[in-house]
Amino acid sequence: MHDYRRIADRIAADITTGRLRPGERLPPQRTFARRHGIAASTAERAYGELVRRGLVVGEVGRGTFVKATPPGRPARGLIEDVGTPVNLELNYPSVQGQSELLAEALAPLLRPDVLTEALRPAAATGTPAAREAAAALLTTPGWRPEASHILFTGNARQSVAAALASLVRPGGRVGVEELTYPVVKEIAARLGITLVPLATDEDGLRPEAVAAAHRTAPLAALYVQPTLHNPTSVTTSAGRRRQLAAAVSDLDIPVVEDRIWSFLAEADDPFAVHAPDLTHVVDGLSKRVAPGLTVGFLVVPEKRVDAVADAVRSGGWSVGRFALEAGVRWTADGTVARLVEAKRADAARRQRVLAECLDGFAVRSDPRAYYAWWELPVPWRADTFTAAAAALGIALTPGPSFAVDPHRTPDAVRLGLASAALPDLERALRTLAGLAASRTDR
Repeated sequence: MHDYRRIADRIAADITTGRLRPGERLPPQRTFARRHGIAASTAERAYGELVRRGLVVGEVGRGTFVKATPPGRPARGLIEDVGTPVNLELNYPSVQGQSELLAEALAPLLRPDVLTEALRPAAATGTPAAREAAAALLTTPGWRPEASHILFTGNARQSVAAALASLVRPGGRVGVEELTYPVVKEIAARLGITLVPLATDEDGLRPEAVAAAHRTAPLAALYVQPTLHNPTSVTTSAGRRRQLAAAVSDLDIPVVEDRIWSFLAEADDPFAVHAPDLTHVVDGLSKRVAPGLTVGFLVVPEKRVDAVADAVRSGGWSVGRFALEAGVRWTADGTVARLVEAKRADAARRQRVLAECLDGFAVRSDPRAYYAWWELPVPWRADTFTAAAAALGIALTPGPSFAVDPHRTPDAVRLGLASAALPDLERALRTLAGLAASRTDR
């Protein structure tokens, strides 16, 4: 009787040495068994052992594919190692001089008399000064939020959680774009909420998809990213927003609008302009400023201020008073405005590098965005490409992380452009281009 482990060892050796490369498809188990004169059950156990070792992945209806080489052993003949690891998964922008700007504004907070007040607990409603500062910060050419409608949380993620918790009971249904922010999936799981994927096109969420889903079973709310959608970078047009507003108004569906990246789109008004009585606007300082000391904003309809404030308190999502005071000072003295201007220019530079390095590939992005959506060339799939990139020291976010429907997972990756130093970003993108091209001719 053949030892399935020895057979698995031979295949593993081919993967380790590069004879079998990431993304390659293994023969069907029965074909493999006939070719090697072994029982089909032995081939099945050998393939199962390779899955257990993390070397291959089996996809129902598609086959078994090489997943990755062992850490530290890139496949030979694939491409040269990128060297220093580059993280294109994290996506927190930072610009030159950022720390110095922030430190200067923080210095007055460290005086003992000021610090005493700054270390007191903060309510969801913040302070009058904080509400006015937030209203000024969030104002767009066609919209200025009422200061009395603004609430505060520890960060934008908590603002999303508080808004959804206040709107949706456990077991309720929330409509989302078919590709959505992965953290929203985590929030929904913790709150016992069911996410319903809604069809989109090149202009964003389709109004008829909202109506169709609501007819199937009522939607308690929508979560949308109409400005620089993450991961596709799509910004929904004013016309489409009006159509969506008409649809949600007719159906009386509350909306949670995530605007965390909207600061990069200078003149973009929120969806709340079109449906003010239904829309809960989420924003924050983590991308504008820095993730370590941040504040989340929630602009809610007047009639919902108390309900959302209760959700903030009960969820433990209250903002820290020190962070709130820092945010007020950074806004008032122009620090946030200077950082936003610098980050807009930085994002544009990185987009130019992206366009140059991945020219000819199917990359969807916006010249203002800090990320891009790369639809991988055949025969690459998201998991095998991500694994191959990791073997070369590059971290990516695979497309299925954003997919709401587990049965419709895109063969794409999200490229986070913000965190890596510009020379490292260019080097990594050129490496990825070579990696992608290495299998397109097979």
